[in-house]
Amino acid sequence: MTADIFTYITGHIDSVEVNTIGAVYKMVLSMLLGAVVGFERKRKGQTAGVRTFSLISMGATLAMLLSIYVPQEYMGLKNGDPGRIAAQVITGIGFLGAGAIIQMKGSVRGLTTAAGIWMVAIIGMAVGVGMYVLSIVACALILLVLVQLEKVEQRVSRGTTSRIIRIHTADIIRDVSDYREVLAENKVTLLNYYVEYDFVDTETRLNLVVLVLESTNYIKLFSAFERLHPTKAITLANQLSI
Repeated sequence: MTADIFTYITGHIDSVEVNTIGAVYKMVLSMLLGAVVGFERKRKGQTAGVRTFSLISMGATLAMLLSIYVPQEYMGLKNGDPGRIAAQVITGIGFLGAGAIIQMKGSVRGLTTAAGIWMVAIIGMAVGVGMYVLSIVACALILLVLVQLEKVEQRVSRGTTSRIIRIHTADIIRDVSDYREVLAENKVTLLNYYVEYDFVDTETRLNLVVLVLESTNYIKLFSAFERLHPTKAITLANQLSI
């Protein structure tokens, strides 16, 4: 009797047609896979966490189930394209990904989370069509990238950190070559810079995206900057890309 029930359930789960038992199983599996990735993102302090990733994964699965169900039940409809609803998930998920990205004057935060959102949505779609093993493997690979490859990345760039130096001067800075020289003297690498001018008050806001050593003497560095131009403020910020 038990074997018959088990066979009955697994038969519905493996069925290519949409049915209640199979749909519930897929929704639960996609929720769990999304939650696993969301937990890792929440551990890194991201606003998109377990609930967000679970809902995204389940939503993509449900959209995939609807895509299959419509032509399955309504074969007479001319618009019964099983790929139509699913295709909109790829487009729509971009809005959520964009919402996870924060841009702050040279600093970009949330790119990895946005990519994770996109991947989780695809995993949800894969679960919806019954690709269970591939979905689980994809989830495991996401964790490998987010956890293990981060350690490798940190090991390769050990001793260096990306930072943003924000300089507010009471002058119009038209050439940053003198700042480049000061950075070079202090063994700091300039990756990029952004300039904001205020010609009314004769001010410049200079954002230097730099690569610094752990041993960098910021007091010495900022003092050298202050001597270049009349300076109102110098601040140091993290360059975040997680």
